[in-house]
Amino acid sequence: MNSMTFEELFNLLQQVDEHERIEAKKSTEKLGKSALETICAFCNEPGLGGGYLVLGLTKNESQSTPRYTVTGVHDPDKLQNEIVSLCRQNFSISIRPIIEVIQHPQGILLLVYIPEAEPHEKPVYIKSLGLDRGTYRRIGPADLLCTKDDLDTLYQLRSRRNFDENTIEEATWDDFDPQAIATYRELRKETKPSAQELSFCDEELLLSLGAIGRVKKELLPTLAGLVLFGKEWSLRRLFPMSMRIDYIIIEGREWVPDPERRYKGIEFRESILLAFPRILNAIMRDIPEAFVMAPGEVYRRDVPLMPRIVIKEALCNAIMHRDYRVNQPIQILRYANRIEFRNAGYSLKPEDQLGLPGSMTRNGRIAKVMQDLNLAETKGTGIRTMRDEMRKSNLSTPLLESDRAGNSFALTLLTHHFFDQDDIKWLGNFTSYHLSDDEARTLIAVREMGAMTNADYRNINFVDTLTASGHLRRLRDLGLLEQKGGGNATYYLPTSKLLAPGISVQTPGISTQAPGISVQTPGIAVETSNITSPIRGLPQDFPPLPEELVQSLQKIGKRTSVQQIKNVISQLCAIGPLKLPELVQILQRDPDHLRKRYISKMIENGELECLFPEIPNHPQQAYRAKES
Repeated sequence: MNSMTFEELFNLLQQVDEHERIEAKKSTEKLGKSALETICAFCNEPGLGGGYLVLGLTKNESQSTPRYTVTGVHDPDKLQNEIVSLCRQNFSISIRPIIEVIQHPQGILLLVYIPEAEPHEKPVYIKSLGLDRGTYRRIGPADLLCTKDDLDTLYQLRSRRNFDENTIEEATWDDFDPQAIATYRELRKETKPSAQELSFCDEELLLSLGAIGRVKKELLPTLAGLVLFGKEWSLRRLFPMSMRIDYIIIEGREWVPDPERRYKGIEFRESILLAFPRILNAIMRDIPEAFVMAPGEVYRRDVPLMPRIVIKEALCNAIMHRDYRVNQPIQILRYANRIEFRNAGYSLKPEDQLGLPGSMTRNGRIAKVMQDLNLAETKGTGIRTMRDEMRKSNLSTPLLESDRAGNSFALTLLTHHFFDQDDIKWLGNFTSYHLSDDEARTLIAVREMGAMTNADYRNINFVDTLTASGHLRRLRDLGLLEQKGGGNATYYLPTSKLLAPGISVQTPGISTQAPGISVQTPGIAVETSNITSPIRGLPQDFPPLPEELVQSLQKIGKRTSVQQIKNVISQLCAIGPLKLPELVQILQRDPDHLRKRYISKMIENGELECLFPEIPNHPQQAYRAKES
């Protein structure tokens, strides 16, 4: 992206507003404090490749088109000198920006490219604020102060070691499962009988795979070693949540309030080499099969509607790219119309490069073993393989959602076949609109999913951001889609004009709801008072609060500490999801202050999660405790 022209950047800003790699500022005479934070964030964010400051643009707050107006800078030479001086003197390293002066008819603009720092230079911080208060990351279009975990990650990147190479002090040799080691030998012999490591003893084998590491002359299991070869009881003891994989089957298309009757789940806790075939077979057993008889064949064949290799690659992707620092299991959610794979850990690879050759993984040791055993594709081609295989089967390509702020990744596989007889009949209602194949495919997908983002459109139709924005706006202008949110959080809902009689729209993002928690349908007002509760602002159907929590809420005042309020928010959101207006009433705090000081930071720290993570500005957005 550092080769993009100003015209391309400006068009992107007008189309999609805020962007993780572009920051527009008025800055007519000098840079503000926020520019320092943005420069710092562009330098630090791993894999972002730096970013652009565009100086001399004023945002149109009325949300009308165009979003930005060129107002220009008054003294470009002076402003250039200030930028160079600030980048050289104000940070922990000397930053070398690339500045271009743009002569625009409405004023002079400065285009400033800030390169990403080298791993050994990070964390970059503002010297006057120090490391703890002056280190920022770029999450979406926002500059966020780094947490301790963020700093640990940046320091770890200095060593160029993957997280799964870390040794586990509490583990011993007895935590390895001999059966898992034997399984590795069997699988490796099938893929490469001449592999040298097959002649090694178990200790030499695990050393060669990075499954054990030497610490002060003592051999200790690594994280990769326990993931691949750990005993079940050892994984329960050392990693009660982060080594678990949950396969959950849900009736219908959404979570329901009564989990006892409407869904069933299977937990897998053993080593990956033993669990992988069991999980894959469990998923494939639940996928319907279709009758197939190829030309020249005598006997019929029953073929799964979803290709086995697609499920295999999706499972591998979740295991290899998972952030094992986060204490939560991988979830595989099987709905009536889709399968979702959800894991902690946003994609280290830029979103527009997903599906291209080349891989960036947190867990290189785990990935290497899975590739050597032919469990996963090599050279980062897993996403491409899934896309190709699903297109061959006339299925929608995988929908990918990488959320840096929430440190999560989701891969959704729709089981709906495109352009079958029912689809063609339904699309006949819109022949007068002269839809392209891409637009028709999009309408079918939004009817299935209930919502569509720019990223979804790109995934389905293999187009760039600007093309997707233009097509989605056309469908909006035709009255088939309704635009919601704004900027980077824009999404589209199907209108009543699009939905055929008798077809109801699924609540967007409903699949991210935890089992047993009900969600209000968009458009239905939620009561903000609870007659039976002494606490103002609780929804009418919110479960009763423990007496201790009620007392804590009644004691909250202007001088209540930050940690006390965070504890109360965590306890409330562990009982049930709450919206920002509800929390504002309950805690008697200013909305902007509550969102910036508490909610955003708690999401960043993994204490809270959004009910609709893929649509941050969803009208029914609410927050829940991450481990609830």
